[in-house]
Amino acid sequence: MRRKATGVTLGAIASASYGTNPLFALPMYSAGIDANSVLFYRYALAVIMYGLWLKFIKKTSFKISKNEILPLFILGIFFSLSSLTLFIAFQYIEAGIACTILFIYPVIVAFIMAVFYKEKITKTFIFSTCLILSGILLLYHGKGEAVLNIKGILWVLSSALLYALYIVGVKNIKPVKHMNGAKMSFYVMLFGLLVYIVNLKFCNNLQPLNTPFLWCCAFALALFPTIISIETITISIKLIGSTTAAILGSLEPITAIIIGVLVFHEELTLRIIAGIIAVLTGVILIITRKRVMHN
Repeated sequence: MRRKATGVTLGAIASASYGTNPLFALPMYSAGIDANSVLFYRYALAVIMYGLWLKFIKKTSFKISKNEILPLFILGIFFSLSSLTLFIAFQYIEAGIACTILFIYPVIVAFIMAVFYKEKITKTFIFSTCLILSGILLLYHGKGEAVLNIKGILWVLSSALLYALYIVGVKNIKPVKHMNGAKMSFYVMLFGLLVYIVNLKFCNNLQPLNTPFLWCCAFALALFPTIISIETITISIKLIGSTTAAILGSLEPITAIIIGVLVFHEELTLRIIAGIIAVLTGVILIITRKRVMHN
């Protein structure tokens, strides 16, 4: 019982912390910093901060075996590309709506488990999927009568797929499924950093942070949606399984919507509220059905 309670608590913390992405990323965008530079600072600072924490506070060994390197590299790339595609989406559609659409990743997790791990797909799965798609259609219109950019939606869907692959991988890739959660989190961030080093042509195109405020935003990105989110979701998945952890992702869009409305003055209409409710209801139904998922 304590194991489950701990897993649920950590999963909720992971989801809420991941939902703070727009709070710290959008001010950096407004200052003219591009997505790759923002994410480079996020991951580089996270690797340094978390590495020092593990080395000197938790006294964690960084040693890994040869058969763990490739799985950790793949998980790091999946998680990092999920961040990149989400941040690119912020340039096309409102942050709160982007993070709400991102919440379809538990459905993708369920689909992957059904196809590759022989989980049964029920009528509940089909009904829930239709409900979620209906919710996304309600979210398809942004402020006023402006239609959301299709590129933004495609970037968010890519982010959801990559994040789903990461969640499934943590639970099911044999060489790392029983690995220490803190060590796994560190290597996920370390390998994930490589994406931005390459994209920035080995930092030749890295944009500088010229104000203390921008550095504070970068440190906050490294701490909340990166270090805290990765470690808590990794441990949560190991304790309660990928699908139970995924349902706790309902806090992500809720957090993002609240931040978007209160901080960035984004519009919250009845149609958007109805879309959010439809998406959340569909995902909750698909994750809580007993016959399809067994954690």
